[in-house]
Amino acid sequence: MNYKDEWRLVATSDGLDDTAHRPLTEEFHFYQAVSTGDVEVVRKNCEQERFTEKDGVGTLSRNPITNLKYHFVITTAMITRMCGQNGMEYEQAFRLSDFYIQKLDDLHTTQEVQNLHDEMVIDYTERMRRMIQKDITSKHIAECKDYIYCHIKDRITVEQLAQEFGVSASYLSRLFKKEVGVTVSTYVKDKKIEVAKDLLKFSDFSMIDIANHLSFSSQSHFIQQFREHVGITPKKYRDTHHTVKWDKNVVKE
Repeated sequence: MNYKDEWRLVATSDGLDDTAHRPLTEEFHFYQAVSTGDVEVVRKNCEQERFTEKDGVGTLSRNPITNLKYHFVITTAMITRMCGQNGMEYEQAFRLSDFYIQKLDDLHTTQEVQNLHDEMVIDYTERMRRMIQKDITSKHIAECKDYIYCHIKDRITVEQLAQEFGVSASYLSRLFKKEVGVTVSTYVKDKKIEVAKDLLKFSDFSMIDIANHLSFSSQSHFIQQFREHVGITPKKYRDTHHTVKWDKNVVKE
């Protein structure tokens, strides 16, 4: 018997679980709350532990932990696409999805999956809220931000971005400063420092490794830029915040 025939037998069986699934509108409203940055609604959903409720949720695996993990992946995939449609850089959205889904491999209890789910949805929601508050609407600027995120390890200049998107460097500089509030070089530096902070917290990269990874001209230049941006040296930041080791492979090439 092939799978199609087996399904016909299951679908017509008296023993088939006929429990109704949740209305699609309920799931959609939750995904919409995440993708529009509605932190209050998302936190309330997490507090109610709706993710682990069994009523109206399909059975994707006979193993309860595996079943919950499958639902986690589906939720993450839906949120990733809706956040991308609402303006989050697609590469950022998908890399964030990869990061959280990879974390599932190390989880073995329902509570651990629930905790990761709550952390994941709140992370996406807060990122969307910050992005929406900045009210970035220009197509060129959205594309620039996506390019910067994808090439954060490279040396990026306004001239390079202008050539990439077929506009003049002076036009792009004015538009970027007007809509983002800072120059291209400042924005790139800020994003590099954000990545550096994550590497200091979650990896064992040395200072020179981080400097080279993010295309700073030298280790001393990286330390100087980090101190100016954060207020303390990278070493002091790591000593204060380093808690969990992070696989280098998570930072994709």
